[in-house]
This record gives sequence, C-alpha cells and structure tokens, in this order.
Amino acid sequence: MTEFRIEIDTMGEVCVPACAHYGAQTQRAVENFPISGLRFPCRFIRALGRVKAAAAEVNQELGLLKDGFANAIVTAATEVADGQWEGEFVLDIFQTGSGTSTNMNANEVIASRANELIGGNKGDRAPIRPNDEVNKCQSSNDVIPTAIHLAALDGIDHDLLPSIEALALGLETKAAEFKDVLKTGRTHLQDAVPIMLGQEFGGWASQLRHGVARIKSARTHLLELPIGGTALGTGLNAHPEFAGRMCDVLAKMATPDVRMADNLFEAIGSRDALVEASGSLKTVAVSLIKIAGDIRLLSCGPRTGIAEIAIPELQPGSSIMPGKVNPVMIEMMIQVCAQVIGNDTAVTLGGAMGQLDLNVMMPLMAHNLLQSIAILAAACRAFDERCVSHGPVMLGNPDNVRGIVADRDRCRALVESSLMPVTALVPKLGYHEAAAIAEEARRTGKTVREIVLAKNLISAIELDSLLDLTGMTRPAVRDEAGGV
Repeated sequence: MTEFRIEIDTMGEVCVPACAHYGAQTQRAVENFPISGLRFPCRFIRALGRVKAAAAEVNQELGLLKDGFANAIVTAATEVADGQWEGEFVLDIFQTGSGTSTNMNANEVIASRANELIGGNKGDRAPIRPNDEVNKCQSSNDVIPTAIHLAALDGIDHDLLPSIEALALGLETKAAEFKDVLKTGRTHLQDAVPIMLGQEFGGWASQLRHGVARIKSARTHLLELPIGGTALGTGLNAHPEFAGRMCDVLAKMATPDVRMADNLFEAIGSRDALVEASGSLKTVAVSLIKIAGDIRLLSCGPRTGIAEIAIPELQPGSSIMPGKVNPVMIEMMIQVCAQVIGNDTAVTLGGAMGQLDLNVMMPLMAHNLLQSIAILAAACRAFDERCVSHGPVMLGNPDNVRGIVADRDRCRALVESSLMPVTALVPKLGYHEAAAIAEEARRTGKTVREIVLAKNLISAIELDSLLDLTGMTRPAVRDEAGGV
C-alpha cells in the first residue's frame, strides 16, 4: 500500500507519496490533469535541470545564495540534467499553458534532493525552499521557454542535422553510382524525356541540403533565450546581471552560441522561434514524403511495376501472400512525416495563442516540436541505414552493392521504348509535326526513328545525333548536382 506524507502549500494540505521528491504543487497538478499520459520528453527535463543548475551557480556568484545551499542545488539540478530523476517528472503535457506546474515539479524535486544532500530528508522543503532558493531570480514564464529552446537546440545539433546530412550524403553517393544509368523521365506520372537516374537522386539530395539550410536559419532564433525576463520581460525580482550571466553559464553548459534575447518582452510574450523551427521541420517532412514516395514508385513491382530500382528486402510483407516483400522503410518514413506535419499544425496554433504578455500553449508546443525533432532524426537515420545506402545486400545482386540497386537493363529498355525522345526533333521539325510522329508511333507500334526515316524527314546521320538519348540529359554543360 502506498504511504503518504502531508505537505502544506499556499492552498492547504496535500497528500504526497512518501517515496516522491516532488511536493504539494506537483501533486495537485497530477490530480488536476489526468489527461493523456503524455510526458515532457527526457531532453526537455534534462534542459530544465541545466537551467536550474546554472541559476544556482549565478545566484551564488551574485551573493544571493549561500555557498552550501548553492552547491547542493547545483548538485541536485545536475542529477536532473543527467537523467537521474526522470521518474519524478510525472505531469501530463496538457496542463497550465505556462508550464508552471512543471517548473514547480523541478523546483520541488531539486529542493528535496538538495536538502537531502545537506543532511535532511526526502521531501524536506527547508532550509532550501522550492520557490525562494531553487527558483530565485526566475519565473516559469522565462524558465520553461528557455528549457524548450535548449532542448530543441540539443536535438537539432546532436541528432537531427547529422541524420539529415547523413541521408543526403547517402543519396549523393547513390547519385554518383547511378550517374550513367539512362532512364525515362516522368511528369504527371506519364513518360517524359530521358533523364539519368543519378540526376533524380541528386535532386532528392539537394532537397535535403536545402532543408538543412532552412533548419540552420531557424536555429538562429532559438539561440535567443528569455531567461532573466521573469514574469513579463521586465526582470522583476531578478538581479540586473542575472540574465547576462545566465546566458554565459548556459553557453558553457549547454549550447555555445546561446545569448540573451534581443527583446525579453518578445521572447516571453511570443513563441515565434518555435513556430519557425517547427515550420522548417515540416518542410523537410514534405521533402521526405516526396523522396520516399518517388523511391516507392520507381521500385514498385518486382515484375509488373516500374521496377527501375530495387530496395533492400527487410521482412516478409504479407501474412497470406508468400514471397511478398513491402517497402516498409518508405512507409515508416511517410508515417513519421505525417506526424511531423500534424505536430506543426498544433505548434502553429500554439504560437497564435500568445495572449497579451504570455504564450499559454508552451507544454504542447514543447512536446510536439521535440517529438518532431526526435522522430525525424530517427527516421532519417533508419531510412539511410536500412534502405538507401547501407541496407543489406539483396539476393541476386552479383556486385554485392548495399542499399538501393539500379536495374540498368530495365531502365535502358524502358527509355528506348518511350515516345518522348521525339521532343528533341521539335527544333528541326516543329511541334505539330513532332506530335504527329509521336501519335503515329503510339498507334502503329513503330519507333520514332522508323517513322522519321520512312518519311525522309531527316537524314539518318542527323537523326542519330538528334535522338542521342544520353545527350538529351545534358543539353548544356552542367555539374553532377544539376547546376549550370
């Protein structure tokens, strides 16, 4: 049977589990918000621990905390930052929009643990108090968004950008491998002029490189921290040097290039930086849906589809159809991207809920943005490692090439049977004459070459030059990435 202790806060007595470091305000929130079972991500809790440790260090430097108290708070907060007390952070995401409950959850856990470290007992609220010592010079209104920014930067820098860049490199590697694979281009899912398979892969890689640039651009505004603005941006109850010193400590402790926000009122009253960051992730998700969908189309088959490429076979695809193998990594990627796009919708609405001097959707925005960062990073990593460039060697692959493999013979056969190379004859014969040739070829089953020669429209030598399929893919001098 669970044992309880009685704690008293400003609203009266509360029964708190005896085994918990958290206290009365956390317990009230536990009882008030039994909503979803969703919790703040570990990355956020660890960032929150870093903010509290930095605050104690700065308050000690400013002479606002006794050395013994400050050292105990720094130790306890660092334990939170190291993930030691994640089980103590029990609150639902759907809570007060400022995240005050979670800020107090941290204050109570750290105060209890700090009091233990100086000889007290679990749950003690003195002499180190949650509000007066652990939360000194702070407000939920500047602590929570600061922790969100730090957590997002950590996820972007250490997980997301490396994963996207690795996938882009994997696609670029395949682009180089397939640079001489001639195939049919397709627009509107209909045959178009020839293209090199490597050019398609290079285009996908460029999408991701542009996505990386967009994320890095959005990252610049996440570097602005609202800490020190306290409740509204005025810095009420904070030492005048607190904000600047906090950013200096957090730069050493967390992300080197963080700095104090240009305008603390903007940094507390709005969450535009989170909206921008989420939007950049949505753009990458849209790119990845396109890339994954294209790979699925080009690999569909294996006998009756396009089947110009083959993707690694990872697991049986059907409980009833023997031998069927599905594009599971592609389907995973598209589902992840759909979640990221949905998350962004909620983050966008959350950003619009900045009423007067405070945004009141911060817990939801934190959860969605950090989830998007985490799952997009994991999906890009898995997609590269299990599908694009490092997947297992497929059966019947004589060269033991890993990842996606091109069926060069099929690519060549399809492009040679296409009608659209007739496009190269337009400058010579005109659009209408070329269209008539294409229609006759489609109707009779003859090739474009056969019809043109039969009509004596162009000499055989000139026709060979005009219908050079490989030459059609490089009408101007271009680099391998597709630039002029």
